[in-house]
Amino acid sequence: MLLSLNWLREFVPYTGSPEELGARLTMLGLELDGVSHPFPAIEGMVVGRIEECKKHPDSDHLILCRVNLGSEIVDIICGAPNTAPGQHVVVAPVGSTMPDGTKVKKAKLRGQESNGIICSERELGLSDDHRGILVLDEEMSGPFTLGQNAREAMGLDTAVLDISVTPNRGDCLSVLGLARETALAFNLPLTLPAIDYAGVERGSCALEGLQLEVESGDVSSYYHLRAIEGLKVGRSPAWLRWRLQGVGQRSISNLVDVTNYVMLELGQPLHSFDLHKVRGGKVRVALAGEGEKLVTLDGQERQLVTRDITIRDAEGPIGLGGVMGGANSDIDAQSSAVLLEGAIFNPSLIRRTSKRLHLSSEASYRFERGVDQSMCGYALERAAAMIAKLGQGKLSAGSLGSEPKPWVAPLLPLRRERAELLIGVSLTPEFCEDCLSKLGCKLEKDCTEAGRETWRVAPPNHRPDLEREVDLIEELARVYGFDNLPQTLPEVERPAEKAGEAKSIYQFVSRVKHWAAGLGLNEVVNYSFVGHKDLDLFGLPAEGRLSIMNPLTSDMDVLRTALLPGLMNSLRNNLAQGAGGLRVFEVANAFTADPASETTAHENLRLGLLFYGDRFSAGWPQTQAEADYLDVKGVVEALLDKLRLPAAVYANMAVDSGKALPWLLPGVSVSLVINGQSVQLGWIGRVKPEIADVYHARKNVWAAELDMDLLYKLSLGVKPRSKPLPVFPPVRRDITVIAPLGLEAEAVLAVIKKSSPAGLESVSLVDLFLPAGGQERNLTFRLTYRAADRTLQDAEVDKLRDSMAAALVKALPVRI
Repeated sequence: MLLSLNWLREFVPYTGSPEELGARLTMLGLELDGVSHPFPAIEGMVVGRIEECKKHPDSDHLILCRVNLGSEIVDIICGAPNTAPGQHVVVAPVGSTMPDGTKVKKAKLRGQESNGIICSERELGLSDDHRGILVLDEEMSGPFTLGQNAREAMGLDTAVLDISVTPNRGDCLSVLGLARETALAFNLPLTLPAIDYAGVERGSCALEGLQLEVESGDVSSYYHLRAIEGLKVGRSPAWLRWRLQGVGQRSISNLVDVTNYVMLELGQPLHSFDLHKVRGGKVRVALAGEGEKLVTLDGQERQLVTRDITIRDAEGPIGLGGVMGGANSDIDAQSSAVLLEGAIFNPSLIRRTSKRLHLSSEASYRFERGVDQSMCGYALERAAAMIAKLGQGKLSAGSLGSEPKPWVAPLLPLRRERAELLIGVSLTPEFCEDCLSKLGCKLEKDCTEAGRETWRVAPPNHRPDLEREVDLIEELARVYGFDNLPQTLPEVERPAEKAGEAKSIYQFVSRVKHWAAGLGLNEVVNYSFVGHKDLDLFGLPAEGRLSIMNPLTSDMDVLRTALLPGLMNSLRNNLAQGAGGLRVFEVANAFTADPASETTAHENLRLGLLFYGDRFSAGWPQTQAEADYLDVKGVVEALLDKLRLPAAVYANMAVDSGKALPWLLPGVSVSLVINGQSVQLGWIGRVKPEIADVYHARKNVWAAELDMDLLYKLSLGVKPRSKPLPVFPPVRRDITVIAPLGLEAEAVLAVIKKSSPAGLESVSLVDLFLPAGGQERNLTFRLTYRAADRTLQDAEVDKLRDSMAAALVKALPVRI
């Protein structure tokens, strides 16, 4: 929102600098993006008066002027046809610089000296008008002082603030809205601009016989019309054109400029129809018929749907309500009567129409965010009086209107104790009452709820964003000053017995991310969008995909159904930067279609892992080796151990089994046994070389993907328990099992655990040796024995080990 400081001062008597104002508004939540000076080139110009004019002796069109600059009288040669004695003009004196960069110097034109330039509007950069010099009229800013700075004398804006307005503060998209904030910040009185009927002629009721119909209050809650006749379309007065130009608006005509001016001033979008182009004596506000068409003011033909709001006459649409008028009812040079519309439209419908048609206007931008219904009639009257005055027309008696859905302010509760708890400071009742009153709220203080003092607060009409108690508390914090809040961390209390438990899915995700970073993995964050060609490359099902209607690029036209395609894109980007190895993880949602869902999408939170290339990022003292299946499997096992979940069951997905994943070779399924039932957790495997090659991978790519939603659900059932630290030392023994190649290490571990006595504390696989050309392999397991009440003797442990070896030989085809 561009805010003219001069315009603001017509509402509040603010005398400070624009920087000071911007700093205070920023602390109120309206950030200052910058301060500009819209007419900098006019700074060196001054006001002069032409005292004498006479023809140049050697030219038919040049005029010799004697110009009084206050401190001196200079000779200036001018060629404008409208030059006359007594005129107040803008002079660029010798030494000043023109807007185009030209330095003004003394010159001789056909033997006569000229000491400056009498400027036209185009030479001043105010418009393209170069028909004659600019003659200052006292309606602009006068009376004028000779030698006075021209920008000051003309009332041009000296400072314009660019204020960033958040989506919930639609009330601040006007000078009035920002004036309210300024009055609040500096404790200043606020004055609304008057509706000036002086010099406005009154006519007969031009609306007589015109019918108005509003289909529903859900389409338009307020709709009123005023008529002005006998108008002359022309150029807006200088003050209006320059004010609009100062805040970035282009002047069109006196009739159209008024509606733009009032919209910027009061925040109420208005629209002017040519009264004589409204057919059939009827105006109807209703939703469009499916397939209807309307050519809007920008000359584009728009295809309408049943949720578009239209303004219609007896023959069809003449405007797209709240967005843009129709070309069949626009104001042109021949227009002599205006039908002025002031309305409140459904914000959600306006937003849908604007987004669907890619048609954003100043009006739709405000209607989408909410407009003050109580101000609509006032804005309509102010604009009607201005149009009648500037267009020399007659304001028709009476108005035609409908308000099917009057504004009713909600009654919100406010507990001061709750406010103090959320803000973290003590708030006096006097401060709260004064703050809410200045915001325009109405208070009922003598109320109780559940035995506590509770105020009832009715927010003002221009603040539709105040919907809940916490919104009022935020207003108290804004006015108190976010910069005044103490910088102390709140105390967080949590019972020791709940330590380690995940309170929410967000805390659980944070816990997993910190764990993965602690393992040395790097987190990647990818877009949720991938390409259909990526999913096709991996052989992922086409059923259930959610295509993007307006994709960022052609390579990002569908929501991902798995994390691996995004991880592979990350691999390609890192390889392009010269990475030799990659160990990354991502925690994100995968999406599939779900018509029963409110969003039509089912979101499944997943953990993706990807290992590529060198196992370690540095050389010595680490050995150089490539990451493989055991690296990924080890990370999965470490995660389950971290979450205190049972060990997973890993099973090869044979290609001929029908269960193999089309992007893995080999692939391993990961499942958990919960209450005797196997639950699928995810998969581990090597990405097929032909797929990896597409992503420029020249080495094996190992990946895994796990269901985080399932892990979170299972982790909620884990109860942390503590036990005493062991007192007596452990005794360790290694046992090497010579097993056939087809016998899995998990089968050996299962026999060891089943036949182990109470003294076996833990068992782990510590080495594997595969003799060259053999059909057997050597598996070395480390057995840890410990007793809780004594130190075990070597002979006792050897006996336990020999008993276990015998059990292995008996149960499995192995040798010890």
